[in-house]
Amino acid sequence: MRTFFLLLISIPGLMKKHIIDFKILTNTALNHNHNLLEMESAVPLPEMLPGQFAEVRVDGSETTYLRRPFSIHRVDYSSNTMHLLIKSVGKGTETLAGLKPGDKLNVMLPLGNGFPLEENKKVLLVGGGCGIAPLWFLAKELKLKNCSTDLLIGGRSARDILMADDYRQFATVHIATEDGSLGETGMVTGHSVLKSESLPYRSIYCCGPDGMMRAVSHIAEKQGIPCLVSLENTMACGIGACLCCVVDTNQGHRCVCTDGPVFNSLELKGWSAETEVGCSLDK
Repeated sequence: MRTFFLLLISIPGLMKKHIIDFKILTNTALNHNHNLLEMESAVPLPEMLPGQFAEVRVDGSETTYLRRPFSIHRVDYSSNTMHLLIKSVGKGTETLAGLKPGDKLNVMLPLGNGFPLEENKKVLLVGGGCGIAPLWFLAKELKLKNCSTDLLIGGRSARDILMADDYRQFATVHIATEDGSLGETGMVTGHSVLKSESLPYRSIYCCGPDGMMRAVSHIAEKQGIPCLVSLENTMACGIGACLCCVVDTNQGHRCVCTDGPVFNSLELKGWSAETEVGCSLDK
C-alpha cells in the first residue's frame, strides 16, 4: 500500500498535517444511518488530540468533489488503527458507509485544535446524536489524566444512542431520549445530571446540535463552569483557505477548521446566556 504525507508549513502554530492511505478493516452498522469504520495505516500514526478531526477524500462518488470532515473517534497507536463515526446524510457519506474491508481511504489529519484536558478533576461530557464522535477519545484521555468523568448522551429515541456501553470503561454514562425509550425522558438539558444548582464539575465538554450546545453552555455559564464546545460548521478545505467555516467570536471572525473546532463557549459571539434569547432547549 502506498502512503503519502503532506506537510502544510504555511499554517503556523498547528501540528504537522499528514495525508495517509488507510485500509478499511471493519465497517460496523450501528443503526439505520450510522457506521463505524475501523481502518489501518501501514506507517506509524502521527500524534492526535481529542477533538481534532480528519478530512476524508470520497472516491467513487461522482457528485462529491470535496473532502468530508469527521471527528477522530478512536486512535490505537500500538496497532496503527483509527476509527471514524460516519452519519449518512448525502451521497458522499453514503459512499463512505458502503466501504468494505480491504478498501482504501485517503485521509488528511490531524486537523484543528483539540479539547484542553483537565487533570485530577470531575468533568462532564455531553453528546447529542453523532456528537458523541469525539468523546470516546476524550473520555479515554481524561481517564489517563485521573479525571472522574460523567457522560450524558442524548437522542430522539433508543436507536439514536450510539455505543453507550463502549464508554462505560471510561465514564459513568447517563442517557436521555426525547421519547423516553431509554434513560430519562426529555432533552439532555432536562436530565437530572444538569439539574443541580451547584454542579460538581470543573469543566463541561460538549458536542452535538447547535441548539443543544448553546443550552448546555448557558447552564455552565450561570454556574461559572467553563464549557468547551466542538462546532460542526461546514468545512470544505480543513486548512483555513476557503473561509466557509468562519464563526464570529469576541476576537473577530475565526476559522472553525484551524482555530477550532473546539472553543470556549464564552468566546463565541451571541452565545452568552445574557445576550441570547429564545434557545429552544433552555429550561
